[in-house]
This record gives sequence, structure tokens and C-alpha cells, in this order.
Amino acid sequence: MAWIYLAAAGILEIVWAYSMKQSEGFTKPVPSTITVVMMAGSFALLSVAMKTLPLGTAYTIWTGIGAVGAFLVGIMVLGEAVTVMRVAAAALIVSGLVMMKLSTPA
Repeated sequence: MAWIYLAAAGILEIVWAYSMKQSEGFTKPVPSTITVVMMAGSFALLSVAMKTLPLGTAYTIWTGIGAVGAFLVGIMVLGEAVTVMRVAAAALIVSGLVMMKLSTPA
């Protein structure tokens, strides 16, 4: 169950990162509110996952989901550049996440 909480926390991290971008420096009330609520939810789910998962594993996977997810949202929704170097960097992050998951007994 901890892995489900961790995955949900990572998804909420993607949502808050996107809504933060949309808030334009917290000058727009709706995306600013979404950002704060999603941050709180993400942290809450991460804390529940950390009850059973090791700190290094939970935090690494949470930030990795957020980083790769935000990268994909940037490309698909915001029209950000797709370059070989950026895709390679994302692939390295994903490979690190897989290795972290496989190395964790929980």
C-alpha cells in the first residue's frame, strides 16, 4: 500500500508543479490555491508512505516521479523543447528510479 501512496504523492507533485507554473508567481488565485492544496496532499501521502518505506527510496522516487512527470507535462501541455539531451536526462532519471525500486525490499 505504501507504494500506492508514494505514486499518488508523485502524481500530486506533478499537478502542483504545473499549477505553480500557471499561477504566474502566485498572482493568480485559482492556480495558486490548487498549488498549495496539491502540495499539502503530496506531502501528506509521502509521509504515510515513509512510515514503511526507507527515506532514501521514498524521497528519491517521489522527486523522480515529479521531475519526469513535470518534464512530460512541459513537453505535452506547454510545448517545451524535446531535445536528445533532455530525453536522455529523463531516461537516466527513470532508470535510477527503477534501480531504487528494485533495490528496496519493502
